[in-house]
Amino acid sequence: MKFTTALVGLFAGLAVSVPTAEKRQTYVPCSGLYGTSQCCATDILGVADLDCANPSSTPSSTDNFSAICAEIGQRARCCVLPIGILCQTPSGVQD
Repeated sequence: MKFTTALVGLFAGLAVSVPTAEKRQTYVPCSGLYGTSQCCATDILGVADLDCANPSSTPSSTDNFSAICAEIGQRARCCVLPIGILCQTPSGVQD
């Protein structure tokens, strides 16, 4: 009787500990004050960027963000304003 109880308890514990689904976090290229993702051509001392535009599609990773901007000959940036003011390179993106 004790063996059956222990066996049921073991299998119940195993069933509870198995994850049901993998949770993936969505990629957020820019957050906080620098929350606007932009593709910009020229950076002027990190204060202003020229010829900025929104990415043509939603980036899914750092490499994807760089590739989206590279398609139009620009670089991935995170800006304070959507007009290319106060921009920085997103974390994980190589210039």
